[in-house]
Amino acid sequence: MQKNAPAQPGVYGLSNAVEWIYVGAAGNIQAALMGHLRETDTRLKSLAPKGFTFEICGAEEQVGRHRRLVGELAPVCNRP
Repeated sequence: MQKNAPAQPGVYGLSNAVEWIYVGAAGNIQAALMGHLRETDTRLKSLAPKGFTFEICGAEEQVGRHRRLVGELAPVCNRP
């Protein structure tokens, strides 16, 4: 992740071989993804993320894009 994720703002998603696990938005995608890797004892970690994707976008676009992706992908950890 550190090598491939940009230190730029945007939205990102974590997945495993079965489903989308989490979709987030951040001012620094790389830092956010690395933070998820460092987390311990979380539901996200128990779902064993294997891959990630991202879209670079400005802060003004993040909220809308995040909302749309959560609605489309229905990630497990974004559900109430």
